[in-house]
Formats: sequence, C-alpha cells, structure tokens
Amino acid sequence: MTKLRPAATWPLVHAERRALAADLATLRPEQWETPSLCPTWTVHDVLAHLVDSAQTTRLGFVRRMIAARGDFDRDNATGLAREKRADPLQTLAAFRTAAELTSTPPADLATRLVEAYAHGEDIRRPLGIRGDYPVEGVVPALEYQLRTGASMGGSKERTQGVRLVGTDAGQSWGTGPEIHGSVIDLLLAITGRPVPADRFSGEGVPMLIKDAADRS
Repeated sequence: MTKLRPAATWPLVHAERRALAADLATLRPEQWETPSLCPTWTVHDVLAHLVDSAQTTRLGFVRRMIAARGDFDRDNATGLAREKRADPLQTLAAFRTAAELTSTPPADLATRLVEAYAHGEDIRRPLGIRGDYPVEGVVPALEYQLRTGASMGGSKERTQGVRLVGTDAGQSWGTGPEIHGSVIDLLLAITGRPVPADRFSGEGVPMLIKDAADRS
C-alpha cells in the first residue's frame, strides 16, 4: 500500500483545489445549477461542500458531530448551507481562500485526496470538463477506499472478490476476476459514482457495474 506523508499529501490536495477553481472560473450562470454526480447536489452545492470540508478542523469536527447527533448527512447539509453563497462566484472566491489550508477532520490524511479527486469529478464530468489527476495522488486515495469499511465511508466490502488493475499506474489490488481501468475511474466506481462500462475491461466489469446499479 502507498502511504504518503503529510509533506507530500498537502501539495497534491492544494494543487487539485487550485486546478478546480481555475476550471470553474468561466462557468456560465446556468452551469452552476448542473446536477453533479452526487445525488440531489448541484455543481454549486458540491463546491460549497468543498469550502466547508477544507475548513474543518479535528476539534471542530467533533463539535459538529455532537450538534448533528452523529448524523454525517445532517452535518454535511448544515455545512453546505453555511458556505453556499447566493452568488456562485462568491462561493468560488471562498474556495480559493480556503485552497491552501491544511485543516482536516480526525481521519487518515488520504481522505483529503479522496475528497479532492472524487468531488472534483463530481463537478467536472457533468460539465464536460476533463480533469488531469496525478497517479501518485489517486493511488493512495484508491488504496484508502479499498482498505476501509463501508461504515467509515470506504469501499472494502464493495470490492471483495475482484481484482482491480490500474492501467495507468502499473499496479493491481485484490483477487478475483479482473477489472482494468484508469485509477481515477476505478476510484469513482468503487465510491458509487456512475462510470460508463466502456471505461473498463475484464471479466469482473459486470460485477462492478451491477454493484453500482444496486446502489443507485
């Protein structure tokens, strides 16, 4: 498993935040209301969530979860509402301000990479914007999801019985029928995002697509 130190992780997170901010700078007003890959959330909603997430500290997270009575969805909704401005460009400005922060909830630092890359694609793919994600950042995010149970937001149970092959990373994970694809597509698929089947190859693809359909 790939384990990045904080000194290597934060530059990757900050670079992705800056890249996303640059991609969103020229959106037309109506594009901000485009449905994202996150059910019920628009592109603007996901960006507001990213502003909230970037500012979350360890102690702050504990206080928030107490206020939300342990309900992650309730806490996310509260944070989104707090950070979503009336004007999307103001939300974007807040995201730029938060882009270089190193705040994090009490979790593995790899979650910051999962957050950055998965939500980046939640926004970009519906808008038809191509993301450029460094393999050295996506691999630790993917591996974190693979070793973490669903109760903690991971994908361990979802990927049992298949072998994932990262065609752009030269690495593979698990045992069973193989699923070949780019590491960013694999990351999205195992976290429940819809990815077209033709982005993958291998005998295990029907199992992955069926699992995604069952979760939708």
